[in-house]
Amino acid sequence: MKFIKNLTLAAMAGAFALNTLAASIDVSGVKVEDSAIVSGAKLQLNGAGTRYKGPFKVYVADLFAGKKFSSLEELVAVPGPKRLTMTMLREVDAGAFGKLLTRGMEDNTPRNEMSKLIPGLIRMGEIFSANKVLLPGDVIMLDWIPGTGMVVTAKGKVQSDPFKEPEFFKAMMAIWLGPVPADFKLKDALLGVK
Repeated sequence: MKFIKNLTLAAMAGAFALNTLAASIDVSGVKVEDSAIVSGAKLQLNGAGTRYKGPFKVYVADLFAGKKFSSLEELVAVPGPKRLTMTMLREVDAGAFGKLLTRGMEDNTPRNEMSKLIPGLIRMGEIFSANKVLLPGDVIMLDWIPGTGMVVTAKGKVQSDPFKEPEFFKAMMAIWLGPVPADFKLKDALLGVK
């Protein structure tokens, strides 16, 4: 009986330790969870980091998928939903932010593929123009949901219809994970590179 009691206490201690580990991390003052639920699927945090523009912290980004990955190609190949979240750390003009995203896509997408992305880029520009200003604490989520497409949520509201093309999602993710990322340190952080 004493053995069973000790075994039960050990199991409870182990469960407590797992719950303690399954918590959140602090990235530039933003609480980043170690998992996320997207379209009913539990995703794991692949990495998180801070986007700098010069000496200024602009936002914290975190990236989730069904399993760990270490490249843009691996992320795209992971089955199931995926999520990239950006939490603003400073006030940003949304129109200018949208233009930077477009530039990031152009920098990481072959010219012959860019023409296919233009309708999506126009819609993305409309989303950012409609939001005017992003304030500290505002959150943008890019959720890839198989069979639906990329759902953009800004400030807690879904923005427009989903972007159905997998190529558009890959081009969006290339902004952070492509050969010419917006921020190399952030790329490493999102890929879990120490």
